[in-house]
Amino acid sequence: MASLSRALRVAAAHPHQSPTWGLGPRNLSSAAGPTAKKSVPYQRTLKEGQGTSVVAQGPTRPLPSTANVVVIGGGSLGCQTLYHLAKLGMSGAVLLERERLTSGTTWHTAGLLWQLRPSDVEVELLAHTRRVVSGELEEETGLHTGWIQNGGLFIASNRQRLDEYKRLMSLGKAYGVESHVLSPAETKTLYPLMNVDDLYGTLYVPHDGTMDPAGTCTTLARAASARGAQVIENCPVTGIRVWTDDFGVRRVAGVEAQHGSIQTPCVVNCAGVWASAVGRMAGVKVPLVAMHHAYVVTERIEGIQNMPNVRDHDASVYLRLQGDALSVGGYEANPIFWEKVSDKFAFGLFDLDWEVFTQHIEGAINRVPVLEKTGIKSTVCGPESFTPDHKPLMGEAPELRGFFLGCGFNSSGMMLGGGCGQELAHWIIRGRPEKDMHGYDIRRFHHSLTDHPRWIRERSHESYAKNYSVVFPHDEPLAGRNMRRDPLHEELLGQGCVFQERHGWERPGWFHPRGPAPVLEYDYYGACGSRVHEDYAYRRLLADEYTFAFPPHHDTIKKECLACRGAAAVFDMSYFGKFYLVGLDARKAADWLFSADVSRPPGSTVYTCMLNHRGGTESDLTVSRLAPSHQASPLAPAFEGDGYYLAVGGAVAQHNWSHITTVLQDQKFQCQLIDSSEDLGMISIQGPASRAILQEVLDADLSNEAFPFSTHKLLRAAGHLVRAMRLSFVGELGWELHVPKASCVPVYRAVMAAGAKHGLVNAGYRAIDSLSIEKGYRHWHADLRPDDSPLEAGLAFTCKLKSPVPFLGREALEQQRAAGLRRRLVCFTVEDKVPMFGLEAIWRNGQVVGHVRRADFGFAIDKTIAYGYIHDPSGGPVSLDFVKSGDYALERMGVTYGARAHLKSPFDPNNKRVKGIY
Repeated sequence: MASLSRALRVAAAHPHQSPTWGLGPRNLSSAAGPTAKKSVPYQRTLKEGQGTSVVAQGPTRPLPSTANVVVIGGGSLGCQTLYHLAKLGMSGAVLLERERLTSGTTWHTAGLLWQLRPSDVEVELLAHTRRVVSGELEEETGLHTGWIQNGGLFIASNRQRLDEYKRLMSLGKAYGVESHVLSPAETKTLYPLMNVDDLYGTLYVPHDGTMDPAGTCTTLARAASARGAQVIENCPVTGIRVWTDDFGVRRVAGVEAQHGSIQTPCVVNCAGVWASAVGRMAGVKVPLVAMHHAYVVTERIEGIQNMPNVRDHDASVYLRLQGDALSVGGYEANPIFWEKVSDKFAFGLFDLDWEVFTQHIEGAINRVPVLEKTGIKSTVCGPESFTPDHKPLMGEAPELRGFFLGCGFNSSGMMLGGGCGQELAHWIIRGRPEKDMHGYDIRRFHHSLTDHPRWIRERSHESYAKNYSVVFPHDEPLAGRNMRRDPLHEELLGQGCVFQERHGWERPGWFHPRGPAPVLEYDYYGACGSRVHEDYAYRRLLADEYTFAFPPHHDTIKKECLACRGAAAVFDMSYFGKFYLVGLDARKAADWLFSADVSRPPGSTVYTCMLNHRGGTESDLTVSRLAPSHQASPLAPAFEGDGYYLAVGGAVAQHNWSHITTVLQDQKFQCQLIDSSEDLGMISIQGPASRAILQEVLDADLSNEAFPFSTHKLLRAAGHLVRAMRLSFVGELGWELHVPKASCVPVYRAVMAAGAKHGLVNAGYRAIDSLSIEKGYRHWHADLRPDDSPLEAGLAFTCKLKSPVPFLGREALEQQRAAGLRRRLVCFTVEDKVPMFGLEAIWRNGQVVGHVRRADFGFAIDKTIAYGYIHDPSGGPVSLDFVKSGDYALERMGVTYGARAHLKSPFDPNNKRVKGIY
């Protein structure tokens, strides 16, 4: 029997030769089917036979002719979704599994559950999974799911890693997750077999644990069946029937299977690695790739019993307790892609590539030295699906109504399954999830990216390779870049612009004073036959961001911000989404879609929200009323009836497009939504000197009387037709110029030339983040999300509640207002010069009442600013008096800092500057 140390030596000397033991791997192509039978670290699986297909035996029960919803795939997500659909009262729910439950990727998963992640939403999702598998299922069925609460231990071998864990600890306090930062000595006491000589510390979470895939899925299926759902195994799906309604909308009609068909209006794609193939049956793009993911199971280790599971991120290894042994696995920079996914693969494994796996052995032996002489009982190398941002794919597909995704879980399907299954059930039954699932919503990806093979492959590889990297607040991807570049890209690059990537767009982040730093083609970190770029300026600048302190270019961003406050700054915002809503029913659609009253005269611009039926905020945007025109121009389509021009944040443009489209379809409004995002640029000039600068560029009077705030006009800028809007997103006098693509460079150059004597500077989105939080402007998906109402967020002024006009979400807002707000968004400032980024715990009178959603440094007031929602621990309404009467502190990495709560923006609370009053 080989030991881990021998496997390491053999892999080093002969990369493609396996250590000698009974279950030694054989060289198989990555497209191969299942290997010979191998042992996995569970007492039981749902496998029958030795990997032989049982489909030929036919389905385990007859297919119903109709169903209200059909779930495809019997792994963790499929079973959890079916269970939660049944639990929420959905009748006629059916699950189809092509082989047996768990036979795809779920059966071989490690089954780890870690409660703390650098995302508040994921902490909530994990908590629900834990409740389901550790208690609710057993209470409901009398069956044990296999849950073992042995705790979790996160290893920090450097200061930044320990700081990251301290951030998780502070967030956990807002959710009641017990955790403790341990010293190396305390860690040794807890885990005597561990080497702690190179540790800074650890984070111990005593209620983490381990799930058994087979036990969990069996119990979920029985519980769902007891509530009337049907589970049908040995039933491969062969097609999705689609019909087109009278408005040209594609909708699900049914499911075709090898042994019959089911008429249904709703399908849920939980097919894991095979989800792309199921998507193709319906004409739906599913952006994921399949990769090999492996671990080995050791022989018995004396003294390992009852030890917590271990995650040593810096060594890229995890150690899962398996009775009196360990499973050892991790994430490597050179994973193997499964190029040709076989639809015959069931209860199958690949042979392990020791050259790839060696790094995990080194890390494991260093952390638990006894492993050096411990035998290997078995290897487990199976397929898993991975996505471009290492987040699952969920929600209704924009291409097909009634087709939902629940796939791409990046080997986290077991631990996220309960929370995500519940949210999918809400999505299907009630039209929206209960929590903010935008980070998982398939609509987060622009349609040009979801079927772009190079982008999907590069980004998925980088997400896999960096899965165990420290999550820094301002990190940027190196993969899949330069997909969408605006007309000013080269102009700004030459001036030292350091770009960020959002929604495929390259947008300005900040301006480096020492020359260009272009983003190069992805080098796969030296893997996949690529060579690492040498002397890569952009990578070096990005590495400077890898800190929880103020980065080296903090002062550069400060100069951009203070120039905007003192003179003027120009911002390239061309990546914004730019839509036209026009047609005979456009006014009806606008009244229903937008929370504010946008039925104002042409030439007006309104800041508004779009809500869902629960009163949650799906978007904040500006809506400009247009005059009808029978002649199209680069700045407006020809239309009859009413027309509106919408400007939305570029990072959420696809989400906005899909939301509006869905509402138009559901309400059967006769109007058009036109996307001009690629056709128009957007240049914003903000600051006290903006009027003087633009007066030299635009052919119009820019005085307050002639051009009031929240209005727009078609003007000439240096001879080019533009739409000028007097708006501000930073709290200053300013204008946005919406410019046809071909005119962007000459207009930008004219602005810069006019601004030279006024101190005009280039500025990026890092400056916008600071300036906007300083003024108290909300950022969607940070301090404003689909589970936050405008009333809670301090945006009641965007809601036409004083008018009788109905709008989507109005009833929910009226009920919320009558009952009193149970939470409220509050601004905090901290006197100490410490950086904060979000996730910090909010303390009020000695109790945790929430956590920070968004934080940044305000340079004009010279303070750290944070926004977060607070609640009353007693369960009562959060009144303004409750906010004012508290004594507050913010906990950053385990240290609390006194904080002051503000009911108004701490900068220019009377809004004088946007009116030009200085």
